[in-house]
Amino acid sequence: MAPQDPTKKRKAVTRDSPQADEVALSDGGGDLEASFLEGVLSQSEDEGSDASDSDESAIDVDDFESLEDSEGAFGSDEVPSEEDGETTNKIRLNGSTFSISKLVQEEEGNEPLPNHIVTEDANGNSRYIYQDIDAVYASDDSEAPETTNTIGNIPLSFYDSYPHIGYDINGKKVARPARGEALDALLDSIDIPKGWTGLTDPNTGKSLELSDQELNLLKRIQMNEVGEEGYDPYPATIEYFSSKTELMPLSAAPEPKRRFIPSKHEAKRVMKLVRAIREGRILPYKPPQAEDEEDNDVKHYDIWANEAPRPDHAMNVPAPKLPPPGYDESYHPPPEYLPDKKEKKAWEEADDEDRQKEYLPADHSSLRKVPGYDKFVKEKFERCLDLYLAPRVRRSKLNIDPESLLPKLPSPDELRPFPTACATIFRGHQGRVRSLAVDPSGVWLASGGDDGTLRVWELLTGRQLWVVKISSEDAINVVRWRPGTDAVILSAAVGEDLYFIIPPIVSPEIESRSNTVLDEGFGYATTKSTSDSTAKAPATQWIRPTSSRLFDTGVLLKTHLRSTIKVISWHRRGDYLTTVSPSGQSSSVAIHTLSKHLTQQPFRRLKGLPQSAQFHPSKPIFFVATQRTIRSYDLSKQELLKIIQPGARWISSFDVHPLGDNLIVGSYDKRLLWHDLDLSIRPYKTLRYHKKAIRQVKFHAGGLPLFADASDDGSVQVFHGKVVGDMMENATIVPVKVLRGHGVVGSLGVLDVDWHPREPWCVSAGADGTCRLWM
Repeated sequence: MAPQDPTKKRKAVTRDSPQADEVALSDGGGDLEASFLEGVLSQSEDEGSDASDSDESAIDVDDFESLEDSEGAFGSDEVPSEEDGETTNKIRLNGSTFSISKLVQEEEGNEPLPNHIVTEDANGNSRYIYQDIDAVYASDDSEAPETTNTIGNIPLSFYDSYPHIGYDINGKKVARPARGEALDALLDSIDIPKGWTGLTDPNTGKSLELSDQELNLLKRIQMNEVGEEGYDPYPATIEYFSSKTELMPLSAAPEPKRRFIPSKHEAKRVMKLVRAIREGRILPYKPPQAEDEEDNDVKHYDIWANEAPRPDHAMNVPAPKLPPPGYDESYHPPPEYLPDKKEKKAWEEADDEDRQKEYLPADHSSLRKVPGYDKFVKEKFERCLDLYLAPRVRRSKLNIDPESLLPKLPSPDELRPFPTACATIFRGHQGRVRSLAVDPSGVWLASGGDDGTLRVWELLTGRQLWVVKISSEDAINVVRWRPGTDAVILSAAVGEDLYFIIPPIVSPEIESRSNTVLDEGFGYATTKSTSDSTAKAPATQWIRPTSSRLFDTGVLLKTHLRSTIKVISWHRRGDYLTTVSPSGQSSSVAIHTLSKHLTQQPFRRLKGLPQSAQFHPSKPIFFVATQRTIRSYDLSKQELLKIIQPGARWISSFDVHPLGDNLIVGSYDKRLLWHDLDLSIRPYKTLRYHKKAIRQVKFHAGGLPLFADASDDGSVQVFHGKVVGDMMENATIVPVKVLRGHGVVGSLGVLDVDWHPREPWCVSAGADGTCRLWM
């Protein structure tokens, strides 16, 4: 057989020889000489009897290169003879018989004993069997953990089909720990250890237990605290350099360019600009041409160019000069110029306007220690203002009386007649009087209030002529007379119902004509229903009152709307009237035709909450007021003409001038606004004479230049408003009288006001339950 490679090594599993206790192997070269093996082989029969009880061990066997040299080395089948000083014995290992050469140590005490046994293998070659290595941990680190499993990064799942989980450093199998019912029973019988975590160590497969220090570290990490106990994350700043501030730098040389670190962000921005310039998106700056800058029509003068001393003259004022500095402005003034503590405190507490000086004198040891002056820029700016605003020529001051600049208003005595005193008081309502109206003849006064009664009074005497209780639940919000003297018809709004009434105080002839006007609509409604059966149903129905008591007292006609009526306004011809219900949404504004008993709702949707509505005195124009604007519509063309913007927060009422070119607006924010419709959509004049909200405004319809407003402060303000046909002349508005007499009840004062059709008399309704005639 060919000799084996001397550089290869292998592991052989064998049993320990009972006859060999101590074997030594010394380092040698490639050739094994006869004198290389020097050991003592001890054997005894007693030890041989225990050979079967020895454990299995892994023994490293080195196959040395064959010794076939002529220099006295052993051959592959040679056994040392007894003549060479060797003693040969035979032992039995693992069922095989090997011949063991016992070497006699020639020189005792010179070399250590060998730790191996030389045997012969099946081929007759030399075989070295080593003893088990007794691992002794000789490291200086006494806290290093002992590695029990040496499988490395191999997962334990690879050993699921084996009874062991790896090998230790000696090559022995590491048994799998107990599991299953035996382990559960054991855990139930004992207490859970202090460091028990329920986890398994991936190296050993055993339960992972943590020490108190590790548990404390995990607890700190869970509470977002520093892991190490006693660690200060914010230690005190250590001054690495001197804490003394040096007044002068050690070197005033500028920073060298080698310390400059270019910014990558700025480089990217520069490259963007470069690309934009190359692509033509950013054009280089071109100075404007000189021809554009120079304007021959504009001449520039430098008033300080030829500043030469001039002789004193009364009309010449030289430019102001700065005063020379004094001792207190020095950086090292005398001690008597320095302020003490009281003067310094008084200067700091005083206002800037009260200080005699803008600075406090301060003492400095040298000029280089003087700090910057914080008011330097301000002083230079004020100096420039002095030079810019300095008068160059003396001018005579104009003596103008301020009162002469005010417009000359006529005296109130020249604007008479207008009401000045209370002539009659009408008492009888229980609660507030919400509305009143003077009939077109100027004889009767109608009023309605919270008690649900409608009363007709004699205007001059204050005598009550007729009363009817229309409702015991709802108040009468508004009453208005039909224009014209051919028929006497009174309209009243009670809740959601609109009533038409003929008071039994007129002559039989007028009463008959009034009944005819009210009954014409029933014939029209009957004729239309028979001729057109497919027509759309009307929005409201005009019917007789269901109560016979009301019909007998003169309440002859009724129509019902969908929401509470707050405003009634008649057309000048007396056949049309409009009602406003602020909470009615799409049906908030309705136009009624009395001769046809027809109700129309012209607006499907209004921009804003409607407050009032009126017809133009002479043109087919319809005005609708919302909270902030007033819209005018052409009824013939059915289009919007203009939107008037009074600028008020909440419009309460408005009225159109009898000539139709002006209107007045009252608002809840205490303002009275006059609008010239031909001038602008903005108010021509705003009057603020009331302390509380304005409830009602009214023009005099009989040709007198008067108008009035009623306010919650309990007063009625009378104005003189003259309007002429000349477009070059503005309207004259003069307040002439304040009428006081109504009491304020529940923050409400005067709720309504109306004028006599011919005389300069006005009547007012108050929250105190009375009506007053002012003459």
